[in-house]
Amino acid sequence: MKTLKDFNFNNKKVLIRVDFNVPLNDKFQVTDSTRIVSAKPTIIKILEDGGSCILMSHLGRPKGVQDEFSLRHIVLKVEEILGVNVKFSNGCIGPEAEKAASKLKPGEILLLENLRFHEEEEKGDINFAEKLSQLGDFYVNDAFGTAHRAHASTTTIAQFFPDSKCFGSLLFKEIEGIEKVFNTGEKPVLAVLGGAKVSSKITIIENILDKVNHLIIGGGMTFTFIKAQGGQIGDSICEDDKMTLALKILEKAKSKNVIIHLPVDVVAANAFDNDAETKVVDVFSIPDNWQGLDAGPKTIEIFDSVVNECKTILWNGPLGVFEMPNFAKGTIALGNSIANATENGAFSLVGGGDSVAAVKQFGFEEKVSYVSTGGGAMLESLEGKTLPGIAAILE
Repeated sequence: MKTLKDFNFNNKKVLIRVDFNVPLNDKFQVTDSTRIVSAKPTIIKILEDGGSCILMSHLGRPKGVQDEFSLRHIVLKVEEILGVNVKFSNGCIGPEAEKAASKLKPGEILLLENLRFHEEEEKGDINFAEKLSQLGDFYVNDAFGTAHRAHASTTTIAQFFPDSKCFGSLLFKEIEGIEKVFNTGEKPVLAVLGGAKVSSKITIIENILDKVNHLIIGGGMTFTFIKAQGGQIGDSICEDDKMTLALKILEKAKSKNVIIHLPVDVVAANAFDNDAETKVVDVFSIPDNWQGLDAGPKTIEIFDSVVNECKTILWNGPLGVFEMPNFAKGTIALGNSIANATENGAFSLVGGGDSVAAVKQFGFEEKVSYVSTGGGAMLESLEGKTLPGIAAILE
């Protein structure tokens, strides 16, 4: 697996696929610069070698050219984070881009305009990819967030750099993190899967049962498992058509000696509202007209014990409706447990939109080993799929 460490980029013009698909406010200011910060090590390594960087990215889902999705809005923020002046091209292919790239000197950075202003990008068009490839003489993919898409700049382009391509440091970290969870991590291995629906996690559960020793199931999908076992779940969310599947998962886990941990108690509410009346009840005995919205105190204690006996931990999905402060305790407690285990030497990987949002919201970003930058890409990796953006570099 070729990474940045295998190359010296002196006098190279390096095309880097970054993921600068960052949120902007109504004044076009970046509100979360995590993805730009994450790309910095790759860019700085190339500049320090004496190379120059041509950055390619998409922003949003534009329909043709739309100024609100122009990457020129983020130039100042990119400069601020990198500490280097950034030139900008109003096109990503064509005369302006070609001229700007040809004039680029070692130590300089050029940011190209939004790739998705061209429909050929998402189609994986070979001619579009070839035009992009002509701007540089080396290709680096550092965009994990789009690695699950066979787009021109993430996959097709790699064929034009048969011996001059590699993974950026961010993408390599993502691959390494998943590899640790699935293959090389110290045992016991724990996966924590939360969120609302079993249906969105089926393929992940089926894929990881061969890899883990413990599986914590929390959040809304708890109740499909509880009802399937004859529990009374009141008005809690449930996928009735997945109850048979839930029982099969429990049986399959048992046959593979994987210990599944479900909540034993929950914080139930008489309405889906932060200010609703609440009470702690047994997970198998939730009264009519009440719904479970967070993990209960006994559950938090049990989960803490499980987390702290494991050496490799994957966290995907919250334990409750953490967006409401009164139902965030379970998710915060889990974050504290994982932070504690990490401090004591465990490797912890957080992946998937809601759990990443929770980690950022409650200040656990620096207290876990790695927080994934790609939602969909991370989910497909956990499902055991080969991501086209990764396969293209390995070919």
